[in-house]
Amino acid sequence: MIDIMDLDLKYPAISDLRDRARRKIPKFIFEYLDSATGRELGLKINRDALDSISFMQRILCGEQNFNLSTKFLGHTYDLPIGAAPVGMSGLIWGGAERSIAAVAKERNIPNCLSSVAVAAPEELDGLISENSFFQHYPVNSVELMRTMLSRVERVGYRTLVVTVDVPLESRRERQRKANLTVPPKIDLETIYQVLAHPHWAYHQLRQWRIPRMRFFDDYIPQRGRESFTHAGALIRGIPDWEYIARVRDSWSGNLIVKGVLRPEDAIRLMQMGVDSVWVSNHSGRQFEAGPAVIDQLPKIREAVGVGFPLIYDSGIAGGLDVMRGLAKGADLVMVGRAFQYAVAAFQKRGVEHLIDIFEADLIANLSQIGCDNIANLEEHLLTR
Repeated sequence: MIDIMDLDLKYPAISDLRDRARRKIPKFIFEYLDSATGRELGLKINRDALDSISFMQRILCGEQNFNLSTKFLGHTYDLPIGAAPVGMSGLIWGGAERSIAAVAKERNIPNCLSSVAVAAPEELDGLISENSFFQHYPVNSVELMRTMLSRVERVGYRTLVVTVDVPLESRRERQRKANLTVPPKIDLETIYQVLAHPHWAYHQLRQWRIPRMRFFDDYIPQRGRESFTHAGALIRGIPDWEYIARVRDSWSGNLIVKGVLRPEDAIRLMQMGVDSVWVSNHSGRQFEAGPAVIDQLPKIREAVGVGFPLIYDSGIAGGLDVMRGLAKGADLVMVGRAFQYAVAAFQKRGVEHLIDIFEADLIANLSQIGCDNIANLEEHLLTR
């Protein structure tokens, strides 16, 4: 067993957790998690833009008491980060959704469950609280949408995230070459990869089920590999503005729309009664020729004004990137891949360690610029 101190010495960075996850899970799963679309230029665009944002250092600030908390939609979180929704998280590691939800609740940070997760929302019973968000993909039936939202509300979710930047499935060529199907198809290559990763296989067997999209299972007649195809058909509901209006009418809780890059779209959503906008490009997984998300964030902040809640994601590699997102106008920074790397690397302890990495990185970097409150980060930017 590796204790938490050993983790910090041997795996001090998110890149270390990624490397360990790559060794511990089958290739077809890692490629699903790690890949983007096309030549994966979207990843580079996001990374280069983040790296271009600098802060001015400050000296002789004396002892500082750092305030890392953030208020979002009426709830105060201990850190300005959260776990973003990732489809089929339980395929990446058995029980991943519960592990992440449990730690998020313990550490008082947001956690968003994907509607295409392995775990159905009912399976997180006891872990759903004010910090719990549920992600919804638009479906092709208003009646089905309302049925799904009623189910989610009954379970206890009060914050709904509607993802609108997936009108159709992207190519994700690296993922295709890895030959991922859901559930995993049984052929010699898959069997070899599974046998080569016995720890992963053991944790999957402990779940006593085949990984698939549980939430959608209740709405489709087929089972087995066909369930993925039919779930995809349900997801591709071709969302439009009327769909968002119908969701707003059907959902009484907080409503967030994810995948927004245009300021004019953010303004229209705000006027429709959406409670928050999530500025994101799906971390380069859908389209690679768009703008860097961090470049659009301040434009959207200017458009919606100071008081409107904004979430940012895409390309977060550490606490410094979180600072960049906050300085450019976000109230909350959500992180996707890193939480999956962490749970694959060390299960629940990995998630705890990841949050420790973010917290330590934030404090170390804040101390360098003489900023003890994350709400004041904008004034420390080298260029605004």
